[in-house]
Amino acid sequence: MRVDIWSDVVCPFCYIGKKRLEHVAAEAGIDLEIIWHSFELDPNAPAKHDTSNTERLAKKYGRTIEQTQEMERNIAQVSAEEGIQFNWEQANSGNTFDAHRIIHLAQSKGLGNEAEEAFFHAYMTEGMSIGERETVEDVASRIGLDHTEVEYVLDSEEFADFVHHDEKIAREQLQVTGVPFFVFDQRLALSGAQPREVFLQVMQQALSTAKSDDIVQEDAPTCHDDSCDISTK
Repeated sequence: MRVDIWSDVVCPFCYIGKKRLEHVAAEAGIDLEIIWHSFELDPNAPAKHDTSNTERLAKKYGRTIEQTQEMERNIAQVSAEEGIQFNWEQANSGNTFDAHRIIHLAQSKGLGNEAEEAFFHAYMTEGMSIGERETVEDVASRIGLDHTEVEYVLDSEEFADFVHHDEKIAREQLQVTGVPFFVFDQRLALSGAQPREVFLQVMQQALSTAKSDDIVQEDAPTCHDDSCDISTK
């Protein structure tokens, strides 16, 4: 089954949604062909912020440090339920444009899922500074991308149009305002890190030969503009 996914590598719920999708597909015996699409939560972010994620998000959204830490602990707990270790205290957010370009390079070689997983893990678990070139090169080497080819991409505008095209489609055609955003079989849409039973329901519907209306679920955790909502699981 083809699944197109719009996500950003600094979005915890994108990683959670990826894991839930994979778990459900494995349990149901459904083979997935995942196509990753770019969605930058903060296109204007610097390579590295000069304050912690907690301090920056608290200031940006008018929350106290304690409130922001509680939100991050809650996200870490939800992550743990999917086998993800989210070390939010060490998270180093930053500009993800180069990461997205390398993911497109990897996808052109059949390694898109490996690249997405590697970037998620580097950011959420290892606390690597995701916007810095050294990190991007390190992650690319882990999945076996050729160093010379990676250097060429990072020194040029290669795959920049892929990133921009993905974002144009998301905003203008799909009206995506937050990620993760899934499209199953190019006809059924699902927004947010939905519960496993919802993923199963949508995949079963996509496999059905009966024609059905598109599904769009908006009541699940998503990340918007560099902020993640933990209101529901």
